Amino acid sequence: MAPERDTAPRERTVSGATAASRSRGTRLDQPRAPRRRLLPEWDPEAFGRLSERIARFLGTGRFIVWMTIVIILWVVWNVSAPSSLRFDEYPFIFLTLMLSLQASYAAPLILLAQNRQDDRDRVNLEQDRKQNERSIADTEYLTREIAALRIGLGEVATRDWIRSELQDALKELEERQNGHHPDRGVFPAERSRGRDVHDR
Repeated sequence: MAPERDTAPRERTVSGATAASRSRGTRLDQPRAPRRRLLPEWDPEAFGRLSERIARFLGTGRFIVWMTIVIILWVVWNVSAPSSLRFDEYPFIFLTLMLSLQASYAAPLILLAQNRQDDRDRVNLEQDRKQNERSIADTEYLTREIAALRIGLGEVATRDWIRSELQDALKELEERQNGHHPDRGVFPAERSRGRDVHDR
């Protein structure tokens, strides 16, 4: 007896990446929602520009003058002000802490600015190297072209050579008409061949 066939429609099971994506409810035609991160996000380029600006200011004489004025006012206030208004007594521990904090932030900012400058210098150096290679290739091409033109011009009759040949031919015609050289032709082969070698 033949086994009975299941006439109920079978549900098609989807496996692999398609099943996983459908189970999560994501669609490929829509962008993903941004993930929430615990760390704050920032623009590295904007932060780098800010660090360069701060490092550039730290390397000026204006910063040294302002820092010196602030330190002098700090010390004078905490020495000569009434005791109730002083916020940092004689060893000036708070001032030392502030200067250490400023130095600890200034050093990484300066290093970051130097790294960005090194990256820019590396890119500029690579561009200069490629430009030099193109200039050398163009110079070699132009040199070969000029050499080819000089070789080509060496095989072309110049105006002075043609003029000298016409003058010689005119002289030969005049001598033949005067009858001085009746046996010589108008254009002697030996003479024209010698002029062709030496006059070009």
